[in-house]
Amino acid sequence: MKIGFLSLPLSGHLNPMTALARRLQSRGNEVVFIGMPDAEAIVRAANLDFVVFCEKEYPLGSVSKAYEPAAKLHGEDVLRYIAGNVSPGLLKAALKHLPEKLAETGVDALVIDAVHSFAQFVPMKLGMPFAQIWVVLHMDFSGTTPLCTFSWPHETTPEALSRNREGVKKVGGFFVPSRAIAKSWAEENGLDVDWSAPIAITSKLAVISQTPREFDFPNPNWPPQFVYAGPFHDDAGREPVPFPWEELTGKPLIYASLGTLVNGLEHVYRSILGAVGRLPEAQVVLSIGNNMDPDDLGEIPANTIVVRKAPQIELLKRASLCITHAGMNTALESLAQGVPMVAIPIGVDQPGVAARIAYHGAGEFVEVPDVTAEKLSELVRAVLNNPSYRDKARYFQKVIAQTHGLDVAAEAIERAFGVSRTDPAMQSAELARA
Repeated sequence: MKIGFLSLPLSGHLNPMTALARRLQSRGNEVVFIGMPDAEAIVRAANLDFVVFCEKEYPLGSVSKAYEPAAKLHGEDVLRYIAGNVSPGLLKAALKHLPEKLAETGVDALVIDAVHSFAQFVPMKLGMPFAQIWVVLHMDFSGTTPLCTFSWPHETTPEALSRNREGVKKVGGFFVPSRAIAKSWAEENGLDVDWSAPIAITSKLAVISQTPREFDFPNPNWPPQFVYAGPFHDDAGREPVPFPWEELTGKPLIYASLGTLVNGLEHVYRSILGAVGRLPEAQVVLSIGNNMDPDDLGEIPANTIVVRKAPQIELLKRASLCITHAGMNTALESLAQGVPMVAIPIGVDQPGVAARIAYHGAGEFVEVPDVTAEKLSELVRAVLNNPSYRDKARYFQKVIAQTHGLDVAAEAIERAFGVSRTDPAMQSAELARA
């Protein structure tokens, strides 16, 4: 079977999606990635076939530029900006060009980044089987648990459930522009859509989250095709990142990063530096990305190495603590190494990830408006000095090691698409892997 992949052209989405594509390929499936030019380098570094589309609307560098203003925002403003200013254009271009690319590549089924909202209308129209992948924290539109865009605690009182449902309505309002584009396309293409229920436009075959079940809030109401897989990590297929390893001193290491997208809040970086400067017994690596000017950070403590990009997984293998924006990839990569966290959720799904970090005792979090060097220093010391946080992180390390998220996801996709494991090519691939 030839399986197509479609992802948002962002590294936080592409890294887990390419890992999943590589696993399906290693199991004997033919895989091709369909993406905008900004996705090509990451996909090719993963040794996957790549077919470009939407290159006229989104030439190389344009997607990154479109997201750039979000780097200075936080809270609901991040999602409001992305949903109102970025997502509609990406959707319009995808709906225009994806049917042609699917025909050109000859794919039999499609794996779609669930955050690429309404792109699933194309395979729905074509009668093509498709699966959706939540590489970010999945959204619970039922209101049983808080939507991941909020850091609300998990509660089951009538008041909390009502609050959750109101949150779903509020966030749904942010996507009115994309919804209008999707509705117009559906009508023009004769696609009958029940707009009253989000579940009506999700895959009936497989909706897969890379969040481990154990890390989520309790929720018994997922549909039968929903699958908790676990992290899509394979320690391979990524572009190499240079790092001055010789500068590490052997002191307890704190790794700090605010991700690659909403990572331009100067006062948060200054608070991090102010906090870690009070910990001379530790060494710190701070990754600042491309949305910050290092000259705006102020004085760099003597125990801190500042880089634009870091080999994150390799550093987490050596770390005692991670200061994070609570992006799903960083959170899962930290837990996979048994590293507790202090989270500063900035936007999108990060508040929900941070709430789960605290709920499960794998760390603590502080909201952006409340971040100060003093508060952050207090939380860092609390997490470092209380072994319960490290113990809980190591519990999740065992869970993740035993779950084999990539294999769970690959098997769910193969079942959904009717891939036969008795095919000779599949059996040869399995033998090679063994």
